[in-house]
Amino acid sequence: MLTQKDREILRETARLQLEAAHSIKNLERAALWKRHNAFCGERPIVHVELDTFEQEVIPKRLRCESEEGRGIEASLYRNFLNLTLFDDDWVVPDYYPVSWHTWFIPFGHEIKRTFASGDNALGHHFEYLVSDLEEDWDKVGKSTFGVDREGTKKQFELAGELFGDILPPKMVMNGLYAVPTQDVVHLMGMETMCFSMYDYPELFHRMMDSLTDDYLAYFDFLAKEKLLLPTAGYEMVGQGSRCFTSELPAGKAESARDVWGFMDSQETVSISPEMYGEFIFPYYRKVAERYGLLSYGCCEPVDPVWQFVGTLENLRKVSCSPWCSEEVMGEHLRGRKTIFHRKPSPNFLGVGETLDEDGLREHIRKTLRAAQGCTLEFTQRDVYTINHDEEKAKRFIAIIREEIAANWKP
Repeated sequence: MLTQKDREILRETARLQLEAAHSIKNLERAALWKRHNAFCGERPIVHVELDTFEQEVIPKRLRCESEEGRGIEASLYRNFLNLTLFDDDWVVPDYYPVSWHTWFIPFGHEIKRTFASGDNALGHHFEYLVSDLEEDWDKVGKSTFGVDREGTKKQFELAGELFGDILPPKMVMNGLYAVPTQDVVHLMGMETMCFSMYDYPELFHRMMDSLTDDYLAYFDFLAKEKLLLPTAGYEMVGQGSRCFTSELPAGKAESARDVWGFMDSQETVSISPEMYGEFIFPYYRKVAERYGLLSYGCCEPVDPVWQFVGTLENLRKVSCSPWCSEEVMGEHLRGRKTIFHRKPSPNFLGVGETLDEDGLREHIRKTLRAAQGCTLEFTQRDVYTINHDEEKAKRFIAIIREEIAANWKP
């Protein structure tokens, strides 16, 4: 139950977001994002994802007493802390974003997970439903999807009541997300997935084709129910990136072809590029071609399968993870309208109490050399602790900026 004190605190916090949104720094960086995504930016974008270590940053700032109030207060801080605390390029909207409460359940099963014990424990185990694709084929069901309109309405109205006169709520949608191989691994595990391609190739193709059709049916459902919203501004593509673009409609989205989408296939790193091309990419292409623009890749190295991924005409961002060959990706992306989306090693920021500044500088210089002639974007992901040292994160960003200033030639 929200107390009067909670309401006052939330209004104060909403004002902090609005002040950040209207700051000269934020407006300049929003303009930088627009030029960057249009392949005419003067320098690389720099962003550190907060969500994986926010437990060391946000809770100590919360003043609300009720659980509901603290949840809303935390959501407000997530909108502006990167800019005001760490000074990276993550920009702040002048509204409170609310998204439709939609769901997509692959194969029709809510897969159970068992989590490790302890504070902030990350380890977990999926309780797989399929151990042999042929014997357990009845478990490969149709995916289900839907929307909670009432729950969405309540969230929107509550935000409007609390601070709408300061920070108006706005219905938004982030890029559409589809990662079929993750769904398959959650259903059967990676070992069974890999053996199934060999033991039951026809069934594997049937499964992938069915799952792909389910995603496309979900996209059609969103369009029919008028749940699609533009992704041309402050919305998130996924993987710590923003949507800003003039290639997609900013006023209305009538189909998936009007919006950004995201895909990756981390789960197939253990198969050959040829198997990826045979068993995975045809279905990924079918989904990817439905999007207006595409961002592809997460932690998997994309360079081994670039012969396939590189054929996607709407590919605008591609992940260059710590496990990819930066030099190879630089050659592929130089002069191309696809952003070199670099994910630096999380070890520099996330491991140890002291920042290895010399090692970080060389790590960043290597990227700057490899990506010369490309449009470059840095997103630091997968950092689960900063050892409660916010200055370490600030210094991390400052060093990347220094190296860009000294070594980047637009």
